[in-house]
Amino acid sequence: MRPEEFPLLLDWGTPLGLPPAFIFFAAAAIIAMLRGDHQQLAKRAVLLLVPVIGLWNLTTLSMGPSWVIDVLDFQLVQLRVDRLSLLFGLLFHLGAFLGVLYALRVRDDTQHIAALVYAGSALGAVFAGDLISLFFYWEGMAVASAFLVWGRRTPESNGAGLRYLTIHLISGLLLLAGALLHFQATGRIAFEYVGLGRVEGWLILAAFGIKCGFPLVHNWITDAYPQSTPSGTVFLSMFTTKVAVYALARGFPGADILVIVGTVMAVFPIFYAVIENDLRRVLGYSMINQIGFMVVGVGIGTELALNGTVAHAFNEVMFKGLLFMTMGAVLLRVRHVNGSDLGGLYKSMPLTTIFCVVGAASISAFPLFSGFVSKSMIMAAMIEEGHDVLWLALLFASAGGFHHAGIKIPYFAFFAHHSGLTVKEAPWNMLVAMALAAGLCILAGTWPALLYGLLPWEVAYAPYTYPHVLIQLQLLTFSALAFAWLKLSGIYPPELRSVNLDADWLYRWLGTRAARWTLGAIGFAAAGIRETARDEAAALGGKLLGRRGLLTRPTPTGAAALWVGALLAGYLFLYFFVPGG
Repeated sequence: MRPEEFPLLLDWGTPLGLPPAFIFFAAAAIIAMLRGDHQQLAKRAVLLLVPVIGLWNLTTLSMGPSWVIDVLDFQLVQLRVDRLSLLFGLLFHLGAFLGVLYALRVRDDTQHIAALVYAGSALGAVFAGDLISLFFYWEGMAVASAFLVWGRRTPESNGAGLRYLTIHLISGLLLLAGALLHFQATGRIAFEYVGLGRVEGWLILAAFGIKCGFPLVHNWITDAYPQSTPSGTVFLSMFTTKVAVYALARGFPGADILVIVGTVMAVFPIFYAVIENDLRRVLGYSMINQIGFMVVGVGIGTELALNGTVAHAFNEVMFKGLLFMTMGAVLLRVRHVNGSDLGGLYKSMPLTTIFCVVGAASISAFPLFSGFVSKSMIMAAMIEEGHDVLWLALLFASAGGFHHAGIKIPYFAFFAHHSGLTVKEAPWNMLVAMALAAGLCILAGTWPALLYGLLPWEVAYAPYTYPHVLIQLQLLTFSALAFAWLKLSGIYPPELRSVNLDADWLYRWLGTRAARWTLGAIGFAAAGIRETARDEAAALGGKLLGRRGLLTRPTPTGAAALWVGALLAGYLFLYFFVPGG
């Protein structure tokens, strides 16, 4: 790859040319071999060097497919390089570096190994050139990331991790079924445009939709993410949903149904986020809201919309990761992130507060912050394609996103009231990771040409025009005034210790009862089979071994001799006339 083909990546010397996933898998194996606390320094060095070496390797990749493996009738392409996969590869290396830096003080090898395998699987999925390889990396992400949820080692995280793994394995099975049907219909398994013309397209879309958090299958985000470890949630926020967005952009650009689905995703989480008390769960709903914008962009399918989708995915990793980092720091120091019991932490954690405000401004699309230069591309594409009503819905979703993520998160965590909490500032490694993420948010917002130069398609868009800036400032101003008025008038929902019912209640309720009914039916059938078998065995025993049974009743000598003769004749016939007898 020549430097001019990918402006930010320069040739650093000796090429590696490896599939990026392999480097992360090798590092996970090294961490597993470095046993004991006395190896902590070596482990931390490996963790920090892996994304750096991976980025170096990224600069040496040549455009096109390579590392092709023939298995049965399939050609498995482990490395398909183009501008779309390169952008996500760069994004995931940056995200992995921020994640390992944030988790550097964690003394849990299981979490570190799971994080490396998770990041490697995400990179493998992005660079996979066929649907079968994509499936294996898809399931690798599911299994590895589940350990980040279980890493908290509480009854709640154990249950959430099991539910998380179950739904992601279902996603993988749908992907595999769609891939095999696609191969049967076309004779090819290349991962390219799929479309919705046949049943396999719908199966693959369902698989991608589960990982994207489509409505009614979104609850794994708000269920598992708040139960993960502080560092585990940061990794979770960076990879799974972004791989799904990449897969949608690769396989289903221009699918009209995604415009509707994405709009619903952007709108409905607002109402849940406003009443939610757990601030990490609020960020989970906020993530669904932001992914909705990306899904809309894929559904529109124009170059402007797809560029906006990819750019917003890039920015969302940074600002959502930053917000999860700040809440993880609060969780580390306070042991909870309930908005009803926080407040006043700006005095104890001033740097964390500043970084949280930067993340809030970025996700709210303030001018000069990253969200503004990417979300506005999707909104502009909607207007160009004539989706005026849905544009208004997304405008409402933008205002709602500012309410729950831009205002609620920093306000209730750090400013709402003085909770009496006095804690230490976050550890240095967490602060450095937050500072780097905040710097990237500001850099992308103030120098959008840098980000636009990485996008897969040519960009002819200027975010900082008078109408764009004015409309966005008006939206943010009136949204802030609405929040202030609702809060002062007492109408705004208070932060309460409560459990909010979501769509998962339905299938948990139905699933529990279906499981009980199924187990009851199986038990009833088994009991009937045992009873019938016992009766038949008793009857047969009576016929054979009873008082006048076949084997116990007196037999005349002549009859016995006749039976012995018949058996001897049969034996002789087999011995002399049957070959091999």
